[in-house]
Amino acid sequence: MFDKILIANRGEIACRVIKTARKMGIRTVAVYSDADRNALHVQMADEAVHIGPPPANQSYIVIDKVMEAIRRTGAQAVHPGYGFLSENKLFAEALEAEGVAFVGPPASAIESMGDKITSKKIAAEAGVSTVPGYMGLIADAEEAVRISRQIGYPVMIKASAGGGGKGMRIAWTDEEAREGFQSSKNEAASSFGDDRIFIEKFVTQPRHIEIQVLADTHGNCIYLGERECSIQRRNQKVIEEAPSPFLDEATRKAMGEQAVALAKAVGYASAGTVEFIVDGDKNFYFLEMNTRLQVEHPVTELITGIDLVEQMIRVANGEKLKPAQADVKLTGWAIESRLYAEDPYRNFLPSIGRLTRYRPPAETAHEAAVVRNDTGVYEGGEISMYYDPMIAKLCTWAPTRAQAIEEMRTALDAFEVEGIGHNLPFLSAVMDHPKFCSGEMTTAFIAEEYPEGFDGVSLSEPELRRVAAAAAAMYRVMEIRRARISGRMDNHERTVGTDWVVEAQDTRFAVTIEADQDGATVHFAEGDSHRVTSGWAPGQTLARLEIDGEPLVLKVENATAGFRLRTRGADMIARVYTPRQAELASLMPEKVAPDTSKLLLCPMPGLIVKINVEEGQEVQEGQALCTVEAMKMENILRAERKAVVSRINAGPGDSLAVDEVIMEFE
Repeated sequence: MFDKILIANRGEIACRVIKTARKMGIRTVAVYSDADRNALHVQMADEAVHIGPPPANQSYIVIDKVMEAIRRTGAQAVHPGYGFLSENKLFAEALEAEGVAFVGPPASAIESMGDKITSKKIAAEAGVSTVPGYMGLIADAEEAVRISRQIGYPVMIKASAGGGGKGMRIAWTDEEAREGFQSSKNEAASSFGDDRIFIEKFVTQPRHIEIQVLADTHGNCIYLGERECSIQRRNQKVIEEAPSPFLDEATRKAMGEQAVALAKAVGYASAGTVEFIVDGDKNFYFLEMNTRLQVEHPVTELITGIDLVEQMIRVANGEKLKPAQADVKLTGWAIESRLYAEDPYRNFLPSIGRLTRYRPPAETAHEAAVVRNDTGVYEGGEISMYYDPMIAKLCTWAPTRAQAIEEMRTALDAFEVEGIGHNLPFLSAVMDHPKFCSGEMTTAFIAEEYPEGFDGVSLSEPELRRVAAAAAAMYRVMEIRRARISGRMDNHERTVGTDWVVEAQDTRFAVTIEADQDGATVHFAEGDSHRVTSGWAPGQTLARLEIDGEPLVLKVENATAGFRLRTRGADMIARVYTPRQAELASLMPEKVAPDTSKLLLCPMPGLIVKINVEEGQEVQEGQALCTVEAMKMENILRAERKAVVSRINAGPGDSLAVDEVIMEFE
């Protein structure tokens, strides 16, 4: 077995590989850019080598720099993680020439399957059904339009060397095809150093289901079940689960056998994933093969008990696979939620900054449930604009899907992240969404269920009453603390009243609190009551309560006359008044937000790539105004209505903070 492995990656995947290598007794080497000097993967590894400036095309994807780090440290093998150099055949060939093992497939398999144009041709020749499309190279935007018309809109414009949702656009019109072609080409060149583009039919109402394969260099290949990856935004997966709630055993077997046949056809070895589009009648079409470890691999590990990173290392060491297909058993259900540094209230645009608070739920593992958190950050660390905005992958396992979802709800509620925008509220909202809970979702889920964007969650009245009862009981504890500190009376509890008014989500509840040493019973004016028990104390940012014996987890911040409370995707101010205070509060005027309707504000920290208009120009609704790049994704900002540009405040190359004014309108 290898003595030392270099991980040619960063973030959570580098940390994840280090954990398995450590378990196997293998020393690890991290590489890092200037931006990652204090990163978690650097701290975890046994050795670390600096390889350049923050941009990936000057550090992480520069083969010569990685090779020099290998030579300096004497690493015998390299695990590429995902992204960066993981599907670069030149890197695999460079390692082979150096006599260093690549913890991944042969360069020939990467070339065949990693290139999406070539992989579709091979799949078609192997008898695998494929989505209609144009597999040749496309010269320019006008040719992209002609091809799109021939295939028939809508079409998917994709980077040939792409992955992770980068270099992908859906086009429904000629104009979108032109814009999408250029943006995909730019993103592909920036992220992968390869700007080739291809176009295929976009299948409406599809499910995205993938098969995990594992092969060795001795001709053995097995599949480890499937993963459902249909909850996506901008073609980037957000929530995955294993198995799929949609497949039956016959379809699973058919897809698995096709995936294995394809892997064998290209002489595949290591872990790989064959992705399919599956329609409502369970017809499946080959989409692509990812010749690397997938982001969502933990859910497969949780239902099979097989450590995929360990298997990849053993295959790279020349060992035979120990598990046979008959040994693969799918047990229970696993769900993964990707925690991203992106603001769901701003159409999921990236957010950067310092993690002033980062407290994931405790990782646990027992017969009834598992909570796992794969992460590459820490409290006080920085989220950089140079890399993918993923913070962590929160996974839960339980014997049934419903139980796994419930475990995920609780874990998300207990996940504390402050300092940046993040998608925790959205993830919580999905866990409670009827379509997700029933398993009846497609890749159009976010577009269909949140067509105007995500604007938070409003709790149902029964759930809101539970939160109101908790807020009242917690506020009483705070008032007792204040009385004790101020020394108002010897019996502090007598100075705190029993009648209160709780205001949350524009709803008021008149309540009376009956307290005892074990908790409090909150009586509502309408006649119902809730028993609240908790060990919460003022100053704690997480409250774990029981309301009528059922758990409730709240993130808590102090606010004027109450709290800011977050739970199940809802974010609210819960004010607790005395009856007289409530009467006076109702007379206060509401604060009016400033008018920004005549301003184009930068929606995320990013770089201005292009300004499409000039001062004095009249623009129409939907017209492209400018392009902002953030975290390797190009975002086209469009006019919301007809207007005249009166002033342009920024130009190409300018770096802007969130809400900086790009241009003004008359």
